[in-house]
Amino acid sequence: MSADAATTPMMKQYLAIRRELPEDVLLFFRLGDFYELFFEDAKVASPILNVALTKRNAVPMCGVPHHSSQGYIAKLIKAGKRVAIAEQTTDPVPGKIVERAVSQILSAGTISDLNLLDSNRPNYLAAVFREGKKFGLAYVDHTTGEFEVAEFKDTTELADELERLQASELLFSDTQREVIDALGSPGSAQPIESYLFLLDQAQHSLTQHFKVQSLDGFGCTGMNAAICAAGCILQYLQFQLRRSVDHIQRLRVGQTNDVVLIDAASQSHLELVSARGGNAHTLLSALDRTCTPMGARKLRHWVLHPLRDLDALTQRQDMLAAFLDEPMLLSQVRTLLKEVRDLERTSSRLSQGSGNGRDLQALAVSLEVVPSLKTLLSSFDSPTDSGKPADYSESKSVGLPESAGNLLEHLAQRLHDLTPICQEIQRAICDEPPMQIKEGGVFREGWLPELDELRNASTLGRQWIADLQAREIERTGIKSLKIKYNAVFGYFIEITKANVGSVPADYHRKQTTVNGERYITDELKRMEDKILGSEERSKALEYEQFIELRSRVLEHLAQIQETAEAIAVLDSLGSLAETARLFNYTRPVLNETRNLFIRDGRHPVLDQNLTSGERFVPNDVTLEPEESRLILITGPNMAGKSTYLRQTALLTLMAQIGSFLPAASAEIGLVDRIFTRIGASDDIARGQSTFMVEMNETSLILNNATERSLVILDEIGRGTSTFDGLSIAWSVAEHLHDHIGARCLFATHYHEITALAQSRSAVKNYNVAVKEWNQQIIFLRKILHGCAEKSYGIQVARLAGLPENVIDRAKEVLTQLESGHQPAESVKEVPVATSVPAKARKKPRSDDDAGQMSLFG
Repeated sequence: MSADAATTPMMKQYLAIRRELPEDVLLFFRLGDFYELFFEDAKVASPILNVALTKRNAVPMCGVPHHSSQGYIAKLIKAGKRVAIAEQTTDPVPGKIVERAVSQILSAGTISDLNLLDSNRPNYLAAVFREGKKFGLAYVDHTTGEFEVAEFKDTTELADELERLQASELLFSDTQREVIDALGSPGSAQPIESYLFLLDQAQHSLTQHFKVQSLDGFGCTGMNAAICAAGCILQYLQFQLRRSVDHIQRLRVGQTNDVVLIDAASQSHLELVSARGGNAHTLLSALDRTCTPMGARKLRHWVLHPLRDLDALTQRQDMLAAFLDEPMLLSQVRTLLKEVRDLERTSSRLSQGSGNGRDLQALAVSLEVVPSLKTLLSSFDSPTDSGKPADYSESKSVGLPESAGNLLEHLAQRLHDLTPICQEIQRAICDEPPMQIKEGGVFREGWLPELDELRNASTLGRQWIADLQAREIERTGIKSLKIKYNAVFGYFIEITKANVGSVPADYHRKQTTVNGERYITDELKRMEDKILGSEERSKALEYEQFIELRSRVLEHLAQIQETAEAIAVLDSLGSLAETARLFNYTRPVLNETRNLFIRDGRHPVLDQNLTSGERFVPNDVTLEPEESRLILITGPNMAGKSTYLRQTALLTLMAQIGSFLPAASAEIGLVDRIFTRIGASDDIARGQSTFMVEMNETSLILNNATERSLVILDEIGRGTSTFDGLSIAWSVAEHLHDHIGARCLFATHYHEITALAQSRSAVKNYNVAVKEWNQQIIFLRKILHGCAEKSYGIQVARLAGLPENVIDRAKEVLTQLESGHQPAESVKEVPVATSVPAKARKKPRSDDDAGQMSLFG
């Protein structure tokens, strides 16, 4: 950097601000209508943003327009960078440097601009910390104020929860790199100073923020690892990112005993929710008919965190039944919900000082529907006798069950009627408020007389300027005379050089330009003071009034957040009810038994995505502890085994979020965990083969499943030799039956395992029905009692398009193998493409070699 550049007041100001920021943060420095980046920041950002890197006084720099900065910031955030925004805090004044200060630091986990976020999913900032043998996790959605902590006994459980959260940013102590390594080094992880995790400091930060003496009231007693993680997040937001946390008003403790645990592999196998940019055909996509962003996020949470609480599930079921019993009421509720904007994120933006008039307007529009919503909900019938639960197997008018009444009452209490503040916003804010709150034009005419007076003075002044220009042209005879304005010199009269000789004596020269001269008159100067004074006072008054109005609105922040939460739950229930109505779902019986009975069950995703003319073939499931807790399923590939397995797991999960099911009837004994081992994949990053991944997942199941778990296994042992694989599969099946006792569906091509049904009382054999016709097979997709006669692998290979000579040869080899003979050489020799003459080819060195070669003859 040149000495001149280093000593300019602006660059001194820049360097002073830059020194206060972490090295990895890129500084957006406001200069007029642009954000500029300098030095190394410019070199880093230029290729990411695809903007030119230039130099001024030997200083590298690049810039982006202020009005379109959000798109550029999004690119940097996506590239894993953090961005500090240094705004101008004073207005430009000739001869004085504009004051600037960092207003906020943006990171992946703290984006607040709604245009940069997916409205249907949370945006989590998480932190992990190990204390002794416990692993603490804390996470916050800064856009909504959701704040939760939990503890885990090992990194496997922690990794499963992080898979559910898909946090945009994951903080960890720079002294605990091994924790992140054990989690697979997620790309969102970033180290942070270890002192932010100190227990005393974390407790002090949390108790000060929530204004309590201890954290015991939140249920955090003894959760030191989680408290350390939560304290880190709070301090990171407040002091490193300089973000407001006033909207974070409660701390929840996640209890793993309250939810069905689903490991990361099972989440992937079952395709519960789509990863960012992933496939849309997921369980969530099949159930999500929500009307609000809050409802969409809530339903996503339910899908990833099914419940084990029978009472809570019964309440949800009763609400769905009540909705289905009153379809018109359901439609009216959903119509109202469609008017609601993203209350959670809008109120959060306002509380952080980044909200504008449009946010207030969106808040008022959303809250305006609450009274009508409460009226609709109150129109439900009174609760029925809790001792005689209502029968919802048929569509008929019944009273609202007591459990649904409890949930309805809870929701109604949390729907706050804020009509006065809504009316104030609607009276004050104009129909189309601008994005910027300091440029005026936010409030309606007639709302504040003083503001109207200042606006009129400014408008009349501009008209006076136009009239003055016309009079001066007539007086001087200078047709090109113009009265102009800029921020440095104010108003002036501009005369071209050719007409300087005609300038009147009362014109005072103000500035010489290349093309002419600029003048001022006493009359113009007096009017300039009036015009500019009224405009500035008008903008200042509007900004002052906006801040006051926003403060009055935020006095109700807790009530707004409770209303948003209630709407989210109501919307999620309405979505499940609408899905049940559209696809003829039925209410499952839930209980604490270990039974799992499903009659005519359908896959919830495939059932909704069949092409015209197709029909999904329903199937039954019968799992119970004494007679059939382990079902062995045989049959060819492509016949529908994997669909049946996933279907059973998904229907069980749906039942435990309170949903009705695509089935004729069902009884679901609540499960504590759902494990699946389906499909084949390797893990190149960890150097693990497909078989090793399969064994890791199987090990996780055998070491963690209980008798209340649901286990879904598909083709255990296929990644190794036949006898090795058969031995492993056999032993796994025995262990599940004899030692764990979990409900299990076990699909296999090892037909030998079906002999377990003869020696184990609770093992049953089923197969997928197929029909052979004209050397072809027809998949009937029906699960039947008994074992499959054969695997039909060659027929499936034909369907895949293998050459006919390969198919014929495979049949010959299969016949010989099944008869117990070594496959003979092919009768017809197939020419081998080679440059070596046939007579020069070496013959097998031994009979063993010959036998091995003949298999591929």
